[in-house]
Amino acid sequence: MSIPDLPALHALGPAQQPRYPDAAAVDAAVARLRTFPPLVFAGECDDLTTKIGAVARGEAFLLQGGDCAETFVGVTADNVRNKLRVLLQMAVVLTYAASVPVVKVGRLAGQYAKPRSSDLETREGVTLPAYRGDAVNGYDFTADARVPDPQRLVEVYHASAATLNLVRAFVTGGYADLRQVHAWNTDFVKESPVGQRYEAMANDIERALTFMQAIGADPDEFHRVDFHSSHEALVLEYEHALTRIDSRTQLPYDVSGHFVWIGERTRQLDGAHVELMRHIRNPIGVKLGPTTAPDDALALAERLNPDNIPGRLTFITRFGAGRIRDGLPELVEKVTAAGVEVAWVCDPMHGNTFEASSGFKTRRFDDVIEEVQGFFDVHRSLGTWPGGVHVELTGDDVTECVGGGEELAEIDLSHRYESVCDPRLNRVQSLELAFLVAEMLRKA
Repeated sequence: MSIPDLPALHALGPAQQPRYPDAAAVDAAVARLRTFPPLVFAGECDDLTTKIGAVARGEAFLLQGGDCAETFVGVTADNVRNKLRVLLQMAVVLTYAASVPVVKVGRLAGQYAKPRSSDLETREGVTLPAYRGDAVNGYDFTADARVPDPQRLVEVYHASAATLNLVRAFVTGGYADLRQVHAWNTDFVKESPVGQRYEAMANDIERALTFMQAIGADPDEFHRVDFHSSHEALVLEYEHALTRIDSRTQLPYDVSGHFVWIGERTRQLDGAHVELMRHIRNPIGVKLGPTTAPDDALALAERLNPDNIPGRLTFITRFGAGRIRDGLPELVEKVTAAGVEVAWVCDPMHGNTFEASSGFKTRRFDDVIEEVQGFFDVHRSLGTWPGGVHVELTGDDVTECVGGGEELAEIDLSHRYESVCDPRLNRVQSLELAFLVAEMLRKA
């Protein structure tokens, strides 16, 4: 199966693309990328499709999380380990509560480009191109830094390769051992004021592990985990250059990541992103917000998954806490009635962003939880499966979202606000989210 070439995609007028000043430099960067080995393998993508198929059937739960926007300077062993650690901790709690496997997908090793609401940014009377992620330009507010540079796409590849190498080493080298991860959660429960609320569940997990040990059960799954990478497929040059024909099947796969998604701003049915994504065989996602009509979702499903393959398509909903209960039911009802095979996942972050009085972009932890609760309530009322959560988080003790058990206030945001784009849940807030979602799963 062939894929459309880049000129054909650009002829569709794709949204949210860098405006490179030097076409020859773009061609050189793309040519270089085309020579690089795959970051992931087609068989791994197929394995994830199978796992997400189980999510669509209500037999598994998807946990997807990581940075809003990765940075090149953030590719360190400590940073990657901390994100992986908190995701593994969350997964243990969710697995026990749901009594189904948790599919673990990192928002990492490729999440270097971000869509923006405006092409320009103005500070103190100076207007420059907006920062679109390290894949495109620099964060520093200078004319030189903000010029889109296609060489950054080559850097994205190398940074993603380094990240994946670290992740693979951690998850197969003992770091993901179930007893060790549970011990981290036990420490969280003992040491954190908010963690003590979840002592009963932590004790239940401990008893289950002790029982397994007593009967001599020690499967390989206790010592290693399957972990997959994901990012928004935004910059067409990068995704196209890393789309390859699989030698086994002669089908195209985007080998920049296992799972790629189309954002709310780039999901036009006749747009370039949908056109490219419909040709690849990876599992893919589409963000759906309040402006999405049920017919839009059905048309996207028909275009992106005409064979209705389970696990191929995930709808990631992002309505906002105040809109989820009104906007989601009709969407789920009509998609379900049409027999569409889709995994439903909740993004409780992007619909709940606001600007604090201090000027920082932030989110209220209570709003995040309220949207997840609304997501669960809607699916429970319709008899459908709330398939997962997609969150922006970090394993560090940042102060970017307000609320939670630490009771972070707007005045605290300046203490350690490190995100270059949107605010993330910190380590404690992420673990609290996991325990709260676990309670919802038990009821579901």
